[in-house]
Amino acid sequence: MSAAPRIGIILSSGGIRGVYAHTGFMRALNEMGLQYDAIAGCSAGAIVGGILASGTALDDWERSLRDMTQNDFWKPDSIIRFLRSHLLKSGRDYMGLSSTEPALRFTRNNLSTDTFEHCPTPFYSLAVNLGSGDKTLFSEGKLAERIVASAAVPVLYEPIKIDGQYYCDGALIDFAPTDAICCRHDLDIVIVHHVAQNDTVHGDIDRLKHQPWTLLEIINRLLFRQRPWYLNDHTLNLQHCPCDCGATIIAVEPELPDFIWPSLSGGDRVQSYARSQAIDQLHVYANILKSGDNSQIQTLMNTAFIKHNTHRKNCATA
Repeated sequence: MSAAPRIGIILSSGGIRGVYAHTGFMRALNEMGLQYDAIAGCSAGAIVGGILASGTALDDWERSLRDMTQNDFWKPDSIIRFLRSHLLKSGRDYMGLSSTEPALRFTRNNLSTDTFEHCPTPFYSLAVNLGSGDKTLFSEGKLAERIVASAAVPVLYEPIKIDGQYYCDGALIDFAPTDAICCRHDLDIVIVHHVAQNDTVHGDIDRLKHQPWTLLEIINRLLFRQRPWYLNDHTLNLQHCPCDCGATIIAVEPELPDFIWPSLSGGDRVQSYARSQAIDQLHVYANILKSGDNSQIQTLMNTAFIKHNTHRKNCATA
């Protein structure tokens, strides 16, 4: 019997709906007894991943999430301040509809440590450097600022200033930073929980204009215009890591209920859906991964990978 494989967790972007979904996913991993050695997140994934990586108990985080209100993450400027800034100052120095201070307070209150360096589980947060446009993977320094920077959607939120540079939502560049951990922690398995919206990518623009929060739907359309490499048309996808580190990528893409931001109504339903689907999709893998039997693990992964690629080939020639 060999040691259990080293597992990394990647949590994607996905807005407030993603925060609930990732929490349900992490509950599923907990119930299946799956341990992980590193975690990385983008936007919603950075919030959930960072809080749990800091050592906060899942029960405590779920309790805090149940008590969360809109004021904990969304506090837009008054109409008077907005008009004054744009009419009198031509919009100078106006960088977002809402301050990130409420989100920073909420995040700090839920962290069990202040810095990346003191996290019991190695953690990485993805953001975009507004000055250079570069992808930035945070792995050191103050946690709260770098977590919220990863989730600061342009236009909706002010960017976060860190060490003289401004940063915003990492989903502008990458939904789920698999490259953050696969090669840095000698991982055998990387499980991606992908909940970034994709139902607004296609469709009639006139119909989009009549949806709630049309501006947000336009931003979603721009952010989520492409499907990431690790997904196909299934709720469970298997790939080999493209950087040739040898890790197997297991991507779970749950089917979730609609969720209209910034309302919190239905968040518990999203959380429940994500939990149950993760268990349905991963329970067979979980039992083998926990066994530490490398021959079984390799056989299962190779078989699944061959079936996956055969399906993709058949779809391409259909």
